[in-house]
Amino acid sequence: MALATFSGGCFWCMEAAFQTLDGVTAVVSGYTGGEKENPTYEEVSSGTTGHYEVIQVTYDPEIISYQELLDFYWKNIDPTDEGGQFVDRGPQYRTAIFYHDEEQKKLAEESKENLEKEKFHHPLATKILLAKKFYQAEGYHQEYYKKNKLRYGLYKKGSGRGKKLKEIWD
Repeated sequence: MALATFSGGCFWCMEAAFQTLDGVTAVVSGYTGGEKENPTYEEVSSGTTGHYEVIQVTYDPEIISYQELLDFYWKNIDPTDEGGQFVDRGPQYRTAIFYHDEEQKKLAEESKENLEKEKFHHPLATKILLAKKFYQAEGYHQEYYKKNKLRYGLYKKGSGRGKKLKEIWD
C-alpha cells in the first residue's frame, strides 16, 4: 500500500470523489501543512494555523498508479484559484499536492507543467509541497457524504463545485 495526500477545498467532497476509485482502500479527511500540533476543525477553519484541509489516500499501486490519482485529482479541483475552492475561501481551502517521496514529487511537477502548457497556458495556483505530519480530522468529518447524505448533497450543489468543474474540464 502507498499514501497520497491532496488538498482540494472541502475535504468532504474530495473524500467522496476518491472513495469511488478502484485500488483506493481508504480515504481519511484531515489537516496538514501548518505548524500547529493537533489542530481542531475550528482552528483550521479560522485560516490561521497554516494547515490545509486534505485527504490522505491509501491505495494499492498494483491496481491504481500515483499518476492515475494525479489525473483524477486535477479533474476534481479548480487549479487556477489562489483563494480557495468554489464557495470555500481562505488559505485552508487552497489546492496542493503533498508528495511523500521524490517519485511523487517528480510526477506531480510533470503533471502540473503539462497542464500549464497544454490546457491553461499560464501558471497554476496549485502548490506541490513536501508532506508534513498528517492530523486526522474529527470523526464527524469522516465519510460525511455517507453519514449526512442530505446535508452533503445540499452543500455540494450549493458550493458550485459541479458546475465549475464542468466548465473547466468538459
